[in-house]
Amino acid sequence: MWGVYESREAQRQIDRLQPELLKRYEKWKDIVMYSGPSGLRLIKGFHDEALGGEWRGCRSSRLNLQYRVIYEVREIEVAVYVIKVTPHDYRR
Repeated sequence: MWGVYESREAQRQIDRLQPELLKRYEKWKDIVMYSGPSGLRLIKGFHDEALGGEWRGCRSSRLNLQYRVIYEVREIEVAVYVIKVTPHDYRR
């Protein structure tokens, strides 16, 4: 079983999500906790992908057409660290 940890910034963003986005995020977390990041790749609706540029080493999953979850996988700890939940804005 994988751990899902959220940064303070991500937690603030999650607290402000609309109810339907929050429900989708919770489903995303459930999939990650039980199947790990590889489970996300099996569900095409999340469009899980590796990021490049200044986000190299992170991954992105789609919650809806606008919102993304940006996260980092740490396999040594069997953990996923959610860095940001953003309306498709990849600026650090």
